Amino acid sequence: MRTSTTAPITLHDVPDPENHPYIIEGQGDNSLKIYFETEENKHIYEDIAVEHPGDDFETNLSNPV
Repeated sequence: MRTSTTAPITLHDVPDPENHPYIIEGQGDNSLKIYFETEENKHIYEDIAVEHPGDDFETNLSNPV
């Protein structure tokens, strides 16, 4: 598992990560543990829509032509 202590919403380094919220993206050796400064920022991150090519054909984030 890889670990990121740079909060993806604020891009600030998270001091003392063990006392902050986190999520784990992926599984196994390629998983990523992402720390957040606040629970609110964690929820903002979780609400970001993501396309899953090959799995999810209902969500399309591409710009219309």
